[in-house]
Amino acid sequence: MKMQLSEIARALEIQDVPDAWNDIEVNNVHFDSRKLLPGSLFVPLKGERDGHTFIKNAVDAGAVATLWSKDQAELPDGIPALVVDDPLQALQTLAHYYLDKINPKVVAITGSNGKTTTKDMTAAILASQFNVVKTEANFNNEIGVPMTILGMNSNTEILVVELGMDRPGQLDFLSKIVQPDTAVITMIGEAHIEFFKTRDRIADAKMEITHGLKEDGVFIYNGDEPLLTERAKEVEADQFTFGMQSSNQLYASNIEGNDVEMSFSINLDADKRFEIPMIGQYNVTNALAAIAVSQNYHIKLDDAVKALKHFDLTKNRTEWLDGRKGERILSDVYNSNPTAVKLVLASLAKTETKGLRIAVLGDMLELGEQAQSMHEGLNDCLDPNEIEEVFLVGQEMNNLYKTLDGKYDESHLHYYQASELNHLSSDLENLITADDIVLLKASHGIHLETVVNELTKN
Repeated sequence: MKMQLSEIARALEIQDVPDAWNDIEVNNVHFDSRKLLPGSLFVPLKGERDGHTFIKNAVDAGAVATLWSKDQAELPDGIPALVVDDPLQALQTLAHYYLDKINPKVVAITGSNGKTTTKDMTAAILASQFNVVKTEANFNNEIGVPMTILGMNSNTEILVVELGMDRPGQLDFLSKIVQPDTAVITMIGEAHIEFFKTRDRIADAKMEITHGLKEDGVFIYNGDEPLLTERAKEVEADQFTFGMQSSNQLYASNIEGNDVEMSFSINLDADKRFEIPMIGQYNVTNALAAIAVSQNYHIKLDDAVKALKHFDLTKNRTEWLDGRKGERILSDVYNSNPTAVKLVLASLAKTETKGLRIAVLGDMLELGEQAQSMHEGLNDCLDPNEIEEVFLVGQEMNNLYKTLDGKYDESHLHYYQASELNHLSSDLENLITADDIVLLKASHGIHLETVVNELTKN
């Protein structure tokens, strides 16, 4: 983004703007003083630590202005300050203003699983014909979405934005910030069931993505999910469904896969063959969502085929890596819930290998009172004849460990506390050979990425 400080002040309805602010150009916005670039607007947020205390670091990093909460006793020295009631709210207001100014088409994507992968696939296809900006990393909440918007260049034609949620009302708020032209729901699972209690309530919350949908917008959703098809009847917008069932407007057929990719055809043109560099039928469903969006923007199917074959996937989402011993590692350590674990275990069980299939599973967080039963429920997905070694990490995974005791010989079933990742890494190193496949899957709070780093470092 590029805006004069005076324009930013007007967008925030700040009165008595100094003339000198007409000459100050802001070309970046950030809330982390360590990531500021010269020419930035610093946004001090209050979390575990108060961002206002880092103003000197921001100035040293090249910030040219700062938002400033009116409840602070003193204004900062040596930098223009835009005094506001709440810097976070001001950040959101500024993002809304900038979005209206650039006026791209907006594709908003949510879902219990697959939203990040679908976002990456969608952006890749649309980028074949448009200037596209997409959500980076996990910037999908009340802070990340405004940051994504403010990261657009003035020539952005389509914004592909991922919207996350962990409570009712959150998607309502985010949807009304981004005002999508296209709203997408990938699927309904058990993520955040600790807060919502039932999948019905999760579906209700996911449907909030349509609350900000423009009048001429399109709602695209997984038509295989009855919870969505029921609720879609209440949405007054054009609709398009995707999924595996032939009742959908877009569906897949002739699905084939190996240990590195999936291929499939679609009903819109049976002669076209799509390939994605990911395993699992669930990722075919994600690809269908992306293709559905692309059809709304009149992308040629040939261009979609090319884009999906080599799209860039956000790090730590079902990512194949090479281990230090030559083993193949399937890293999926950013997020986890029962649906996602079952799907990736099913894919692992079918993956060809000359060596062992090794599953390293960490706690699935935010499952609340259902945590024990949902961890125990993974028992059915683990067969010693298909996945020979199982390593379990975390307090909740102890529930699965107990149910697997007897099904797996004790020499092939291993349990660790979340504080024992170094021990886990060492035991894996001693077991693994070059012919093996290792899956690592857990919620981010377990930090299995440290184990991935140990197994892959040179």
